[in-house]
Order: sequence, then C-alpha cells, then structure tokens
Amino acid sequence: MAPLPDAHHHHSTTKKSQKSFKSRHSTKSALKESSKGKVNREEKGHRRSTHQQLMSKLDRRNQVRQKQNNKHHENLKATSIFAGRDGAPRIVAVIPLTGDGDVVAAVRSLNASVDSEGVAFSSELLQVNVDRFKQKLEYILVRKELVAALDACRIADFVVLILSAQEEVDESGELMIKAIESQGVSNVLTVVQGLEAIEPPKRRPQVVASLKSFITHYLPTQEKIHSLNSRQECSNIVRSLCTTTPKGIKWREDRSWMLVEDVSWPNEMDTLLSDSANGPVLTGIVRGRALKADRLFHVGDWGDFQIGKITTAKPSFRNKGQDSAMAIDLEPEEDILERPTDDQDDLAELAPDEALITDADQASDMEVIPKKKGVLLDDHHYFSDDETHLPEAPKRLPKGTSSYQAAWYIGDISDSGSDYDSDVDVDDDGDVSMNPPALPQDGTEGLEQGHRREPTETAPSDYPQSEMFLDPSPEDEAEQLAAYRSRRHNDAEDDLEFPDEIELHPNVLARERLARYRGLKSLRTSQWETDEDRAHEPSDWQRLLKVADYKRASGQVVREALVGGVQPGKRVKVHLRNVPLSLRNIHPPSQPLTAFSLHRHEHKRAVVNYSITLSSDYPSPIKSKEDIIMQCGPRRFIINPLFSQTGNTPNNVHKFDRFLHPGRTAMATFIAPLTWGPVPTLFFQATSANVDKMTTDTAQNPQLELIGTGTSQAPDHSRVIAKRVILTGHPYKIHKKLVTVRYMFFNTEDVAWFKALQLWTRRGRSGYIKESLGTHGYFKATFDSKINPQDAVGVSLYKRVFPRPARDWNMAVGLGSS
Repeated sequence: MAPLPDAHHHHSTTKKSQKSFKSRHSTKSALKESSKGKVNREEKGHRRSTHQQLMSKLDRRNQVRQKQNNKHHENLKATSIFAGRDGAPRIVAVIPLTGDGDVVAAVRSLNASVDSEGVAFSSELLQVNVDRFKQKLEYILVRKELVAALDACRIADFVVLILSAQEEVDESGELMIKAIESQGVSNVLTVVQGLEAIEPPKRRPQVVASLKSFITHYLPTQEKIHSLNSRQECSNIVRSLCTTTPKGIKWREDRSWMLVEDVSWPNEMDTLLSDSANGPVLTGIVRGRALKADRLFHVGDWGDFQIGKITTAKPSFRNKGQDSAMAIDLEPEEDILERPTDDQDDLAELAPDEALITDADQASDMEVIPKKKGVLLDDHHYFSDDETHLPEAPKRLPKGTSSYQAAWYIGDISDSGSDYDSDVDVDDDGDVSMNPPALPQDGTEGLEQGHRREPTETAPSDYPQSEMFLDPSPEDEAEQLAAYRSRRHNDAEDDLEFPDEIELHPNVLARERLARYRGLKSLRTSQWETDEDRAHEPSDWQRLLKVADYKRASGQVVREALVGGVQPGKRVKVHLRNVPLSLRNIHPPSQPLTAFSLHRHEHKRAVVNYSITLSSDYPSPIKSKEDIIMQCGPRRFIINPLFSQTGNTPNNVHKFDRFLHPGRTAMATFIAPLTWGPVPTLFFQATSANVDKMTTDTAQNPQLELIGTGTSQAPDHSRVIAKRVILTGHPYKIHKKLVTVRYMFFNTEDVAWFKALQLWTRRGRSGYIKESLGTHGYFKATFDSKINPQDAVGVSLYKRVFPRPARDWNMAVGLGSS
C-alpha cells in the first residue's frame, strides 16, 4: 500500500489575541516586571530644555516660588522710588479729548473722593498728598493741544483720558490719541464726564458701551470706562493711581529725565556783574536713570545745554505738623551733589577742522583725472568715441606661433584655417564677442539672459545688409515725438506708473544734462566708486560723526549711564550754563516743561536714518526734500528727508524715491543729532502756511497733522542714496535681434557717450548699443532675443544725492531762524 501524501497544514488567519491591559492601569509590580531593570535614558545628542524636562512636584513648586519672588523684587524696585515720606510723586497727565472736557473739574472730583487737597505749583501742575494710600500724586492739567499732550504723556506715569457723554471726539481728538499711542505711553485710564445729563437713565449704559467701543479701537487694553459722577468710581481711580506699578516707556527709562516744577532765571544785572555762563535753575525730581553733570541736558524745545552743577532742593510737600519742626533743617545752604569733570560733553556738533587736513593732503596727492570721453560704468570710464577701451582684435595665426613671430604678421592670414586657431570667438561682423556674467539689472531682477548661438564660419549672420538711413524731417519728427509723449499726466501719477522716467528735450545735450550720472551693471552688487562724488559732497560732510560698530557702541553708551550720578527719586536743582535770556518767554505757560539728559555723543550730528510709514489716510504722496516736522524722543526738528528703499544690500546702495506714497514704508535720511537705540518717531506737517514763516503766536499753538510714524535706525555715513533716471526709447524697426531705437537720444554724440551702458526692456530683454544711425539720435541695438514691438527700450543712470541738515524746531519757528 502506497504511503499517504503529507497533508498541508497552515496557521489559522482568524486567530486573534486578547487585548492587553493599558499600562496606566498596571500596578507598580507589573511595571517593574515589564521593565526588567531597564532605565529609560535620553537619546544621545538630544538635549532637552528646562521646559521639556520632567520635573518632580517639589521642583515645580520651587520654580513657581522663584518666579513669584523675582516678580515681587521687580515690583518693589519699580515702586521704591514712590515709597517713603519724601518719595517721588506719581505723575498723572489729565487730557481732554473733546471740547467740553474740564480737567480742573475732573481733578477736583478725584481729590474729593479721597478727601484730599492739592498744592498748586503753577496753572498746569497740582500736587496732592493721598493719606489713605500714603502716596503723592502730581497732576498735569493739559488743554486740548497736540504738542502739550505729547509733552505731558512722555513723562507721565499714568494718563487719564477724559471723554464726554454729550459730545463726540472730533478729528483733533483722534489725532491726539494716535500721536500719544505712537510715541509710547504708560498706563492709561479712561473717564467720562456729564453722564448724569443723559436722560432717560436707561440710555447711560448704552453711552458707556459706545465710548468703550471707540476707545478700544485705539487702545485695546482699556477694560472699563469710569464715570466721574460716581464717588465710588473716582475712589477706585485714585486707588489704581496709587497702587498700580507704572509699566513705563522703554526709551524713556534708559535716560534720566525730570518734570520741571520751577524755573528760576537770573536777573540781567546779576548776569552782567557775575560770570556770563550763569543760566536758569531748574527744580524737579530725578527720574529714570541717574543724572550726571557731564552729560548735556535737553530742556523742552529750548535746546541742549551744559550743566554747571547739581544741588539739593528742599522737599516740595510736607504734612501740616512737620512745617514748623523742619523749618530749622531747611535753612542751611544747598549741598552740591555733583559737578562736571573734565569728561563733560561739549556743544560742538561737528568734528574740528583739523580732521579735514589729512583728507586735503590725500586729495592733493591723487593723480590728475584724465578728460572723460564716456559715461562711468561701475568703476571704469568707457571711451566709446575711439573704442580704445575694447581689447585688441585677435589675429588668426598658425598654431604654435610665438609672440615674437606674431609681430611679423601684418593683419590676418586668410587661409583655409585648418592649422590656424583663434583665442576669441568673432562674430560675422568682426565684433569681439564679450560675454559678461549674468547679473541682475537695476530694478529689473527678472531680466531673461538669453544664450546666443556660438558663431561658426558657415553660420549665417543675424544682421541684414547695411542700407542707407535717412533722417526724417524736423516737422515729422517733432509731431511723432509729441504723440509718443502725450501719455504724461502729473509728477505724482507718473512716479507711481512710470517711476524714475524722464524726458529729454530734443535741444538738450544728454551728456551735459546727465554729466553726474553713471551706469551700474547691478544696483545691488556693483561697487559704487566714491571718488567721483568728492567734488559734490557738502562742506561739512567729512566732519560728521561716523559710527563703525553701532550695536556695540550703543550698548556701551547705555551701560555707561548705569554708573554714578545723582540717583533717581531725589529732588534737585540743576544749574545750566549759557542759556539765552530770550528763551524766557518762549515756553508757553499751558505746556509742561520737561528735561531729558542726553547720552554721550547724542548732540553730535551724523547721517541718520529713520524708517517712515506714511499713513494710508493721508490724501496725497509726499515729495522728497519737503519740510516735515519730526519728533524723536524728547527732541523735534524740521527736516528735509531723502526717501530711499529699505533693506540691506551687499554694496550699501539704495535707490532714491522721489515720492512716498500713502501706505508705503521708506527710509528717511538726513543730517541731524544722533539718537541711540530704537526710539519711536512721529512725523508731522504744518496745516498752515510755510513752517519758516510762522510767528511766535503760531509757534505756541501750532496746527500740526500727523502724517506718519517710524523708528530710529542705525546711522550710516557710507550709505549711498542713488537717484535713478531712466531714458526710454521706442523700437522703430525690428529684425530678429537687431533693433533700431529712436527718441532716447537726439544727436550722435550722446549715443557715443552712453554706448557702454546696457539696454533693457520692460519684458526682461537685455542688449547693447551697436552703432549710431544718422544725426538725430537713432541707433542700432542688439538684444539677447527678439523683442516685442509694443515693448519699450530703456537705459538706467544713477547719481548720488546727499542728505540735507535738519533744523531745530524751536529755533526755526519760535525764534525765526534756521
């Protein structure tokens, strides 16, 4: 009997294992058994941060406790200046946003809620001692004026905005909110007046909700609108003013500053009999950083002055029972806290004239520049009239011919060419084929670099045979030119639609009109030759401050302010030097007088750069070099900025913008005193007549319009602002890659002068001028590919423009001098 074949067996595919228990339900013994003594270790090369590491419960508690302690110490440090019997008062700016806002009534309501009375230093300063919270408040009563509101808010610890329940905020009120928020503001509280006049009473919550919706559009952090008619809410406002830690303003806290409570001017007779350097004495409490006598003091819109000495001042506010007891202690003479040293900053804005002697000697040793015969392209002048700049055409020589033997060959050897070679390719017209590396063009990054076909001996020529060219009649040419240029409207629209394009008159010589202009192969990478601009520099250009490493120098200057000086919180008298007596009546009595200590070198002039964003609500573009009032920190200037493109380029060359259009951002460059650090900047324009023609009355209440905001940037003396002009031509005849162009130049000499420049089209083609045709500026040009008949041919030229100096706003407006 034959054996049975082995039966085929396989595992069942329907067999399923039971679902295991989840590890989170496992016991400790089960987990210990499954781990088999293994320890989970972190992967090599993978470092976890403190937030990614698993901490124990004790470590987490310790971390929370450390954060609480650090925050508590920071809070104590920030509020220690207000603690004690002689602590500094908290400065509160009360600003109305409507015409019916009453600041005096508002402060009276706040004081009545805590049963306190104030001591008035002047019509705009009122100091109140709040016994309930053991704090002092100093109110700044501000009228509805933009400049006064800005001056008060930049030194205030708290800002109280007054709204009206019956009158809406007009354009001037909205302007004040925008300007206050843009320059930097500390803690803000919003109150409403006249809410009890709203009838019926059920409409009052709707009015408050409407006001809250309005104010949160500009200040989103506002959570509540307080009513001044409620004694309880007024008490809550005072509690917030006395217990809340002011968040401060970054750029302000890096400097020493003070609110001037009193100004004591010397008599004219005392000034003549004593030292002429005596000036006014400013009394106030030091805030921010420590006050140093070696640094310059910027007072309001007066200007920058040197400090003669800093002395102590008696406390401004005492309790009723302390006046007689402390009378004897206040009689002694003032103690001198600090005097200036030999390291005191001077008032020189420019470097001394001796710095120019070395440059003059170097300029005299320079070689005499030969007469120019062509336009400057990058760093080389091309002499297009005699073609001496081109390399000598190579000769066709037998292979192995030495340089000595080549001198005995006259002209080219026309033979079969089997044993001859050529080092350089020559096209059919005998021109040397020079293929430069493909570079991005000026503002036309999308240029298409075509690849020409390599010429051979049997390849046909791309160019037609030469034919006679006849110039059109003057009447026909003038009529055709007028029709071609009839598309222009106005300068601002042309700058937006046709940026940098200019039109030359047929009777104007382009080589004379554009003598200072040059060509660049690439606006971003081509090196700018600065020797050509020496003759056109401003007279004080080499005397301006140059900062090599701005980041390092800025940090060093800020750290220097942390050491020494009169510590903040002390009431002092600052004696100034050489302050003109004519400034006594310049400061308006309705505005608070502020004083800021400048960092080292902040009085010296440099080529400064500020980013500016023109408001999208502004109706029209702003032209470069137009008068603009700028506020940067505590200082204001009248500037004529040059607008240029933002960003960084390898060659530090930036294109000049003729107009700044609404909603766009540019870099504003001018010559002004240096400002360390990023400081918010406001740009205004006077709504009245010319700024230089304002009288003293209009200066005390100027009508300004906020047109843009920005931030101070690093100064750069080597930043090149290149003004670009574009000459466009019309393709008259097109034959493959050969194009006849007209209306770009109007004589043969101009074509020869600008022959070395590269041509480009709006559709991304590039080419060069080949030869001139006739006497009316027509020329032949070769392009990398066939162009469109609707295309326009252009050439870009650049000229360096230098910034203009800024003028002090008070000196130009209040005193009538520039």
